[in-house]
Amino acid sequence: MTPLEEQIDAGPSRGSENDRQFRPIPSNGVCSLLSDKWTVPVLWRLSLAEGHRLRFSTLRKEVGEITQRMLTLTLRNLERDGFVVRHYFPEVPPRVEYELTEIAHGALRALEGFNFWVHDNLDSIKARRRAYDRAES
Repeated sequence: MTPLEEQIDAGPSRGSENDRQFRPIPSNGVCSLLSDKWTVPVLWRLSLAEGHRLRFSTLRKEVGEITQRMLTLTLRNLERDGFVVRHYFPEVPPRVEYELTEIAHGALRALEGFNFWVHDNLDSIKARRRAYDRAES
């Protein structure tokens, strides 16, 4: 394990909330999961549901254009990383519900801050994109 990985895995001894500094974390798959096209919409829809829990079919309808296969893969990845819990009910027909975990709620709180930043800066970013594109053409 590299010194940086040891520091990241150090857990509670990383320091208090007040003395944390931003340090990019090496690729660990979490950022890839959260930047996936469907992950945040799935988490968001679950966060709006009563009890933060939805059946697969309802979740698919509410997310929109997602295919059954993509929703299945997205939910498997979220379950693997501990963002959702899958509840299986052996009924006829079988019923499956997905529920957000505390990790997912924490991720959504973190993403909320980023969302506010995007909202506050989007007009400026779009203007800079237009200026850049004009200069390049």
